[in-house]
Amino acid sequence: MTVRIGVEEEFHVIDVESGRLVPRADALLRAVERYGDTFTGELPQSVVESNSGVHTTLDGLFTDLTTTRARLDRAAASEGLAVVAAGTAPLARLGTVPSADADPRYARMTGEYRRLADEQLICGAHVHADVPDRDAAVRAMCAVAPWLPVLLALSASSPYWLGADTGYASWRTMVWERWPTAGPPGCFAGAEEYDRVVDELVGSGVISDPGMIYYDVRPSAHLPTLELRVCDACPRVETVVLIAALHRALVADALARMDAGEPGCDGNHAWLRAATWRAARSGLEGDLVDPVTRRPAPAPEVVRGTLRRLRPALEAHGDWATVRSLAEETLARGSAAERLRAAVAREDLLAGVDQLVADTRGRTRPAVRPERRAARTRHARHDGRAAAGAR
Repeated sequence: MTVRIGVEEEFHVIDVESGRLVPRADALLRAVERYGDTFTGELPQSVVESNSGVHTTLDGLFTDLTTTRARLDRAAASEGLAVVAAGTAPLARLGTVPSADADPRYARMTGEYRRLADEQLICGAHVHADVPDRDAAVRAMCAVAPWLPVLLALSASSPYWLGADTGYASWRTMVWERWPTAGPPGCFAGAEEYDRVVDELVGSGVISDPGMIYYDVRPSAHLPTLELRVCDACPRVETVVLIAALHRALVADALARMDAGEPGCDGNHAWLRAATWRAARSGLEGDLVDPVTRRPAPAPEVVRGTLRRLRPALEAHGDWATVRSLAEETLARGSAAERLRAAVAREDLLAGVDQLVADTRGRTRPAVRPERRAARTRHARHDGRAAAGAR
């Protein structure tokens, strides 16, 4: 069975001069209306989401994502804006980005969850992979879950929050996991048990609908897919393609093992939240929890071990050579979080934003004229003082 894949990417909307996060998603969405439902809004008015087509090849997915980013970038430039694919925007202030209250569902969420909704200034990359049916999706979910911290580490791109270094590679994960149904999924025997649990959660009144099941991986509520949700938005398209290929391989591997009669899950996911925290804290620059031994091991060792396990599934889809190359390139370059920190250390937070914008565009960061840099630095200093006060 060829497992098809599709990707949803979330982008921060940035003022091109100041580098600050701004609530202008509506203006950007109007500028891309001609592309139909490729682009949509999200809970905060500073986020735009793109939806790819469905693909069987990584080349097709790469072309789709780069084309979509180029369209969004051109539209943003026409409005004096830029877009950034990263877990968090380095220069952001609480209280300056309202939620999309025009959407009744988002209005309810804003009223119910208050500060959680106010601080939802984060972006992720989600990958859908085909499954035969909902029962297979739930069983595969339990089998792939132990490997998801590895994918999170590969995506980590959010060390900064409200102008300060958090010490984490993915602070987005820390923000996201405060929601009542976020984090690693539980273990379920099949779709009937999973759906019963979802119905109970909706019935409790804590969440309003099945779309608020925010597990790191979940059966889609409206598509025959298993949806990966653990990852930060990624500045480089190549990282998104790598993660999409690995998610497809994890799903294909799980389905094949289930068809061979192997147990999909050992029923023990208590360690997974700790493994997810470790990946969010360290990214690729420290240890991860090895999914096999459940002991700490250097991130490159765990990534390469994951590739070895998934090699048959990767080869079956024609992805092995591409994934091995992308993975080694990623390990050599370091996580997006580490590269962002290096850019900030060389210059300042504005330089970090410039790098994220350039990576999102797929181009080398251009030099900023000295006079423009001085003006932008004044904005950044003001934002830094305001952020410190907000905290």
